[in-house]
Amino acid sequence: MGTARICVGAIAGAFGVHGEVRLKSFCVPPEAIAGYGPLWLQDGSRSFEVVLTRRVAGGLGARLSGVASKEAADGLRGVRLHADRDALPDLPEDEFYHADLIGLQAQDPGGRPLGRIRAVLNHGAGDLLEVAPETGSATGGAAGGQAVLVPFTRAIVPTVDLAAGRVVVDPPEGLFG
Repeated sequence: MGTARICVGAIAGAFGVHGEVRLKSFCVPPEAIAGYGPLWLQDGSRSFEVVLTRRVAGGLGARLSGVASKEAADGLRGVRLHADRDALPDLPEDEFYHADLIGLQAQDPGGRPLGRIRAVLNHGAGDLLEVAPETGSATGGAAGGQAVLVPFTRAIVPTVDLAAGRVVVDPPEGLFG
């Protein structure tokens, strides 16, 4: 098994003609992305040292090692960059990296399986857990076999137990059918 990595940003395209890229950082603060060591392609086939150059519309200007032309920078448009999990800071007890939540089993307060977290989404009003039914589940899991979006709030998700690989979901009536 390879090193665990977490997505910390994406290349939005070239910036200028000398290989600089427009970098969209998923970090807080955005500039922290440059401090997490080499950033890797998702498949681990290539890494880049990152030097931030300036703030630009829609992100940060950056130079990536091995990228020296506009064409090379354009070729990386849409590529997501990942940092080694060990390079990232530890979070407070009630905060989680999205990657740590994906794959956890969602259970109701009585321990009945509801499904597994397939994604963590945020469309501006807070995080949502996408809970998908487990294939072959005798309980049916999520409503009618469809994925359910669960608001990731302390009231609805009172327990996140990473060590046990589960979250407790106390959904509003009717959310899971």
